[in-house]
Amino acid sequence: MNKQQWLQIIEIIGGFALLQGAVGILHEFTGWLGWGLIERIGFLDGHEIYGSITLIVLAIAVFAAVESQKKT
Repeated sequence: MNKQQWLQIIEIIGGFALLQGAVGILHEFTGWLGWGLIERIGFLDGHEIYGSITLIVLAIAVFAAVESQKKT
C-alpha cells in the first residue's frame, strides 16, 4: 500500500470516530440513536459525554494530521 492509501484509511477511521462521538452526544442529550459504541464501554459508565467529546477531538486531530501529511 502506498502513502495515499494509508492516509485514506486513517481518514475513514477518523470519520468513524467523529460519527461515534456525535452519536454519543446526541444519545446523551436526547436519548435517540442508542447504537453508539460509547454507551457499551463499561468503564465510561456515567462519563459517556466526556468519552464522546474526546472522540470528536481525536477525530479533528486525525483529520489535521492527515491534511498535513497530504501537503508533503
